[in-house]
Amino acid sequence: MMQSFIEEVVQELTENGIDFTETIFILPSKRAGTFLKNTISKNLQKTIFAPEIYSIESFIELISELNYASSTEQLFTLYKSYLATSTEKDKDSFLSFSKWGQTVLQDFNEIDRYLVDTKAIFSHLSAIQELNTYFQEEPTQMIADYVKFWNNLEALYTNFNQTLLEKNLASQGYAYRTANTLIDDYIHKTLDKKFVFIGFNALNKAEENIIQQILEKSNAHIYWDIDTYFLNDTLHDASLFIRQHKKNWNYFKEHSLKGISENFDSKKNIQLIGVPKNVSQAKYVGNLLEKIHDSQPALLKQTAIVLGDENLLNPILNAIPEKIERINITMGYPIHKTPLAVLFNLYFELWLTKESNGWFYQHLLNLLAHPYIQIYLQTDKTNNASAIANKIKTRNWIFVKTKQLAQAAPELKELTTILFNDTALTPKNFIRRSLAIIAVLKQKFQDSGSHLELEYLYRFHTLFNQLELMVNEHSFITDIKSLQSLYKELIGTETLDFQGEPLQGTQIMGMLESRNLDFETVIITSVNEGILPSGKSNNSFIPFDLKKIYGLPTYKEKDAVYTYHFYRLLQRAKNVYIVYNTEPHVLEGNEKSRLIKQLLTDDNLSENIKEITGSAAVVSANIPLERIEKSADLIEQLKVLSEKGFSPTSLSNYVRNPIDFYKKSILRINDINEVEESLAANTFGTIVHDTLEDLYQPFVGAYLVKESLENLLPKIEGTVQHNFAKTYADGDITRGKNLIAYTVILRYIENFIKLELKEIQQHKIKIISLEQMLNVELEIPGISHKIRLRGKLDRVDEIDGSTRIIDYKTGKVESRNVKITAWNDLIENYDKSKAFQLLCYAIMIDKVKPIETIKAGIISFKNLNSGTLYFSEKRTEEINKSTLLEFKNVLDTLIQEIFNPDIPFIEKEV
Repeated sequence: MMQSFIEEVVQELTENGIDFTETIFILPSKRAGTFLKNTISKNLQKTIFAPEIYSIESFIELISELNYASSTEQLFTLYKSYLATSTEKDKDSFLSFSKWGQTVLQDFNEIDRYLVDTKAIFSHLSAIQELNTYFQEEPTQMIADYVKFWNNLEALYTNFNQTLLEKNLASQGYAYRTANTLIDDYIHKTLDKKFVFIGFNALNKAEENIIQQILEKSNAHIYWDIDTYFLNDTLHDASLFIRQHKKNWNYFKEHSLKGISENFDSKKNIQLIGVPKNVSQAKYVGNLLEKIHDSQPALLKQTAIVLGDENLLNPILNAIPEKIERINITMGYPIHKTPLAVLFNLYFELWLTKESNGWFYQHLLNLLAHPYIQIYLQTDKTNNASAIANKIKTRNWIFVKTKQLAQAAPELKELTTILFNDTALTPKNFIRRSLAIIAVLKQKFQDSGSHLELEYLYRFHTLFNQLELMVNEHSFITDIKSLQSLYKELIGTETLDFQGEPLQGTQIMGMLESRNLDFETVIITSVNEGILPSGKSNNSFIPFDLKKIYGLPTYKEKDAVYTYHFYRLLQRAKNVYIVYNTEPHVLEGNEKSRLIKQLLTDDNLSENIKEITGSAAVVSANIPLERIEKSADLIEQLKVLSEKGFSPTSLSNYVRNPIDFYKKSILRINDINEVEESLAANTFGTIVHDTLEDLYQPFVGAYLVKESLENLLPKIEGTVQHNFAKTYADGDITRGKNLIAYTVILRYIENFIKLELKEIQQHKIKIISLEQMLNVELEIPGISHKIRLRGKLDRVDEIDGSTRIIDYKTGKVESRNVKITAWNDLIENYDKSKAFQLLCYAIMIDKVKPIETIKAGIISFKNLNSGTLYFSEKRTEEINKSTLLEFKNVLDTLIQEIFNPDIPFIEKEV
């Protein structure tokens, strides 16, 4: 059984007869303290008072006698100090400030923790920035303000810290600086205590000073968690900091390093697993846990999953097999990933994107589609959110006003007023509305017993109350954008804690939480460059060279920290699974980590390492064509449909794909109702048809004459506008693509009438009917029940005494679409669907009033220059009795096939 580092330390202390009650333990993290307390209790033979155990942060807080200010408190205080001390002419708003304020806070924090002379570094920094602008010929006011800001850093720093100190608060860095000056007083107060420092590695200057002072002036010990394998390698980054401490600390001139182990070069099973993408990593970890559970279930108690990228937490949780009963998650679940956070993000966006003419429909639909808003607006199992969304879609409201929403759901006035009240929205009003939304949802979730959702609501209720206090206290949060910035700041640091037993089961943790902890089986994910180690990140105003001069850490030191944590996890482990993403980011890289390459080049480890490249099993998608057998019920539905009448379009759909015919004509599945932000093709066609009907209606039964047609030209615009209002509901045609579509329709109608004017110079044209509805009965051999054919003929006229059928098409039609050479093409080739439809109209006309000859053609508005495109067969455009008889034969074949119970509806590859 593996002995952990903490167990080794406690065993040595016990053997040395230490009095645990009188000992103060300091560790890198609180979590390690929990494991230490448990290990001490296991080693004791009697009951004692628990020793004092601190994380290094809480220990510094104790010495400094200051409380840590929250990051939000620090940000507000820094802005107040900026306003109070800045000599700039144009000071930044809080929103602009918040984009750089955090970086300044981070730099202040680091300067303090490393005990840097603030006057010297700020002077150096302002000189660099001034030099950067020195060669500007005529410095602008912006550049002058920029230089003033850097010259004023010392005053900003001093005012910021002084303001916090008045509340007995401090940034973490300033608390470290203060603790460094008070350490002698603390040592004097605790001369009767023993101190044990456990498992430290990289220390800032303040920590180094404090620990050295305690080691030299108190009864103290320090234990380092490092293997001789790394300590003896003068080039290995895993031991970089401990080698420096050994070399530079006076304490180690007389004392040796404690806690050193020799475990790393023991027999290990190290597997390097490359899989594509993050989800594959999560799936692989889930499969790995299942294998361990099936083969050695007891091993799960000594297993840790260490997430290099903590964003992998959710996929990992979903991938863990249900059979694994005990899981302890040491990290919280970020509340910015909860459904409630998504809701308030949408609510912020809704108000931030509101324009003078209302909300853009898509932002409203996104909010109304959120499951919590659907619950919020629900009454007696009625989905009112969907009803409002459908109203927006059917009325084509591209920009929606509060009044329209109130009309869409008058019975929900109280609830919609909270969401959409149009009064001037201030940050205070927004917070009150958000709290009101939470209150309504609380009642609904209490009624349904949704405990997890109630936990979400509680956290957000607390968060908005916190926001309200801040807005009331600080007058500079004056707009919703600034409030959103503050909201994101708060939500980014909040987590929901998982309840669990920290000492049992498989552990899921971040890299830093693994400090001082050892596990027999370790699974590390996302071992890629930019994650492990994190690599270069320039989130600082202090240049690299300046950091080197003043002893501040750079990315090189940060990489060494991660190298230590990585190898420390491997020291005592027997089974190590290192999982990385084989699909690097296109722009950012993130290839296989250098830590993996370092392992592979270590000759001492080569026999322990096994490389695996995993990939998802690719099963060829052998999707069979959809097939619907014709049951007796389906045949009955076809009979009902045929008695109402098949339309030429529905029969064309069958030719194109029988499954489309089944879904649209039998199941009546229509396209999803959506807002037509820009005019849809079918709406466009309807407006053209209706406009031509309105314009030509006075000419039914009369011949077209030049004067009458010319009189139509001034009426076009008004008629088109009327039909837009009728068909496109409340859609906006005053701008964008709709304005273009409107203009195109005007042009289409005008060009068509001009074409008619040319036609009547050569032919006599008499309008017989417009938009004539026909429904005729057909006799189909072998089918005893009624078969009807129905359709609307756009126009029937006489040209020089011959009857003609005209079908308007706003899409593009070419002459090849209406010419046939073989009759079977009509029911086998969808490309001939336009010819099929024309012949259907001809056969209906013949049933109503038998004909000798007739012509049928299409006027394609996208191909208007081609004139009327007539149906033709074998170079003749006339449709006579013989033509109709030939067509009737293929139509019979088609309808017989539709009704044949032995021929299922089989999908065609379109």
